[in-house]
Amino acid sequence: MKKQELIHLHGLLAEVGSFYEQCDEANIELGDYDALGVRPTSIHKSKTDHKAAVFALSDGITSALDESEEAEPVAASAD
Repeated sequence: MKKQELIHLHGLLAEVGSFYEQCDEANIELGDYDALGVRPTSIHKSKTDHKAAVFALSDGITSALDESEEAEPVAASAD
């Protein structure tokens, strides 16, 4: 993946993360992501830095979504 594509993916994941942070249902833990200090607008950072940020951000989002699914089971229903 090229650096430009990775930065674009980073930006998209940041938007998803900020959306779920605004929801009261999701409790996203982004401590690892914040510790990296790499944002989608940090175009001067290396490709490796953005890759680490994408992984940290995606781990935080998926962990929060997994926890919310366990907390609220959805009843099966047929249409």
